[in-house]
Amino acid sequence: PKSPEEVSVIQKRLIRAGYRKDIHVNVFYGAKVLVPVALCVFATVTGVYEYGALFVYAIAIGLGFLLPDFWLGNRISNRQLNIRLGLPDALDLLVICIEAGLSLDQALMRTADELAMSHPELSDEFGLVNLEQRAGRPRTEAWKHLAERTEIDIIRSLVAMIVQADQFGTSIAKGLRVHSDTLRTQRRQHAEEQAAKTTVKLVF
Repeated sequence: PKSPEEVSVIQKRLIRAGYRKDIHVNVFYGAKVLVPVALCVFATVTGVYEYGALFVYAIAIGLGFLLPDFWLGNRISNRQLNIRLGLPDALDLLVICIEAGLSLDQALMRTADELAMSHPELSDEFGLVNLEQRAGRPRTEAWKHLAERTEIDIIRSLVAMIVQADQFGTSIAKGLRVHSDTLRTQRRQHAEEQAAKTTVKLVF
């Protein structure tokens, strides 16, 4: 890394992908060194360099340097997609727990436990919110950190709704139910949009 700012940017990307330990930054930068070397060795062993050594080794070094970034971007996208798909179910569980008499913090803890197998990414993020609140961080700040970690628009709108409900004393359960219905409607509309595009794609 060239500067602490660069480390901070990579660390944020790794956190979005679910890798939070400091050693993961070192592993990532190590991969940006080792993968180009491995590709150069592969090009040498297989004899591909005979078609043009300078061109082949340049491609191997460039591709090897960029592959860890592509892999990390793919991991972030997959994790964000899993969170998007699992959020309506999580909100339904939160509503059930709150209407059963639990507080928002207790409902969040119970929901994180219940989602550990079906939606581990959401369970992990909700568990972090619980840990931050146990450590003494205010509820609104812990939820805002969730939005910053995930970088997902629907999580940001959920956090904004919870913060407003906490500030003005409105019903959190009712807001969560409306938000869950909205997410399901958006998901159905997205599926219909993708289905409508298939006819054009099939032409090609």
